[in-house]
Amino acid sequence: MRSKTAPWLLLAPFMVLFLGTVIVPIIMAIGYSFTRVERSGLLGEEGLTSVFAGFENYAAALANHNFIASIGRMVLFGVVQVTVMIVAATILALLLESAAARWPGFFRATYFMPYGIPGVIATILWSFLYIPGLSPIVDVLGLVGINIDFLAPEVVLWSIANIVTWTYTGYNMLIIIAQLKSIPGDLYEAARIDGAGSFRIVKDIQLPMIRPALVLTIIFSIIGTLQLFAEPRLMQTMSSGITSEYTPNMSAYAYAFQYNEIGMAAAQAVIIAVSAFTLSAIALGISQWTERRR
Repeated sequence: MRSKTAPWLLLAPFMVLFLGTVIVPIIMAIGYSFTRVERSGLLGEEGLTSVFAGFENYAAALANHNFIASIGRMVLFGVVQVTVMIVAATILALLLESAAARWPGFFRATYFMPYGIPGVIATILWSFLYIPGLSPIVDVLGLVGINIDFLAPEVVLWSIANIVTWTYTGYNMLIIIAQLKSIPGDLYEAARIDGAGSFRIVKDIQLPMIRPALVLTIIFSIIGTLQLFAEPRLMQTMSSGITSEYTPNMSAYAYAFQYNEIGMAAAQAVIIAVSAFTLSAIALGISQWTERRR
């Protein structure tokens, strides 16, 4: 291990996979975003030619009402869904790490279990709970006079939010629990000696100390929100409110594989990546600003 080449040899398999599966696709996507395909002949039977398009694809993507609407829809989705999910994950973590918690290991595994179910399977399972005539939830609500269509255009976004929240709350909870377990026990003992109750310990010790975990979960959730694809894609056949460009990822997918506009799809993918980076940077900046204000 004293050899200078040993670390690089150990890192080589990872570096090869990282370059091939991350760096190269990103470079290719950026390159494709500056090109357009020209078809020769009436129906393109004389061949296709890729030509440099400059920023035409980006201008067209930003002028596309459906694509901009999908980003706005995901921003609204993220503001509501991420807030509810992070609050729920934090409350569960604090309850399971409290001294009065019983069987914390069992409940941690139970809350984490939905994350182990693939998103496609989870969406199919929840779809049965949304379809009128099959859903016991709809039937029970109907008995008490509440008639709701979970697949209606104005409701389906929040039906998807419910699936995402159910899936990822336990995952975020474990990240927060890991941060809680790193808090020194001396702080709790000193707080109890000073007469601090459970609420004061949560407010003045636990919440400030788990700030890094909260920031991490928020950033992960922002990125995941803009990448939302599987759930709305599977529910598209069940709800008239979900179009082929319902989310940014669905829009890029449609242009790539339905409209055969690779340049436009690549431009939208780059815009999605930049948007995720910008929103994550804003969240991190707000966190650092509030930390300095304390």
